[in-house]
Amino acid sequence: GTAKKSGAAVVAKMKELPSVDDAFGPGSVRMDGRAALPAYLLEVKSPAESKGAWDYCKVVSTASADEATKPLNESGCYLVKA
Repeated sequence: GTAKKSGAAVVAKMKELPSVDDAFGPGSVRMDGRAALPAYLLEVKSPAESKGAWDYCKVVSTASADEATKPLNESGCYLVKA
């Protein structure tokens, strides 16, 4: 009962609020339920460039969430309202 009712409210709030992900950066949940996040082109660092454990990559370029995510009008999702 209550869980089903609150689930819809939670999803609505997720779509309303921006998100911040430690790995992927700022984003949002779109009308179709898909996460809209930036995309990164990474280059592996040489051993000399690496400054410690897990320091393997450097960001070469970044595509915005709008550039990296299929447009809503092309999604084909029934949740997308015109």
